[in-house]
Amino acid sequence: MSSSKKLPHILLTNDDGYDALGLKALAAVLEDFATVSIVAPNGEKSGAAQSLTLRQPIVVYPKSERHWAVDGTPADAVIVALHKLLPEKPDLVISGINHGANAGENVYYSGTVGAAREAALHHIPAVAMSLIAKKENQNFAHAAQIARSVAELILKEGLPDQVLLNINVPEPWKGGVRFTRQSKKITRNQLSEGKDPKGRTYYWIFEQKIEKDIEPDTDYEALFAGDVSVTPLHLDPTHDESLNHLSHWAEALASPFKKS
Repeated sequence: MSSSKKLPHILLTNDDGYDALGLKALAAVLEDFATVSIVAPNGEKSGAAQSLTLRQPIVVYPKSERHWAVDGTPADAVIVALHKLLPEKPDLVISGINHGANAGENVYYSGTVGAAREAALHHIPAVAMSLIAKKENQNFAHAAQIARSVAELILKEGLPDQVLLNINVPEPWKGGVRFTRQSKKITRNQLSEGKDPKGRTYYWIFEQKIEKDIEPDTDYEALFAGDVSVTPLHLDPTHDESLNHLSHWAEALASPFKKS
């Protein structure tokens, strides 16, 4: 009597919305390897980071078996999936494939990374996948295949608890893969000012890229060289050196409130 092996269960989400091409490419490359569930925002939520919807309900729209769209952020989607929609905790969460880089300081703003971070917060292995390509070169094939390979490795060997992988894939890709550190800021935030028809001032935020003084062994160095960047991110941002160096301030901060 033969017994069938249970397939791994992978939850997919993103910040580009349920109908995004990158999400569809990701689902297609995994469907013969895993049971795939999709819970993603109903529309684009780029720049949402790990924000939550707290002052309005999160409406859920069933799309098909194991597929839902939610009126919320990427982190909302993960929370609703884990606590209400899925019958069991997934073995892995993959967020993406985002169209656009999520490297350097953009890690802090990214809804793609925010969703993966939410999964890691729940002690589930997680990956954020992004494709760096011009619109006319928007081919998700390499990024999808790398996501598949990464999923196989994680399910076989695991990840440290509350560590997620932030993966950026350049298109065209030269074939190399590097494990990298998150780079420091290499862009300059700028504002374009204008007036609406009622005379009110508005601003568009955009970035000016600074392609110099890029640190070695970082995500941007790998990407500018045409290689895939894989950056392990940990949820604990504590700076241990400052924790030790500044601890003597505790007495000074408390002393004004102590009774004489």
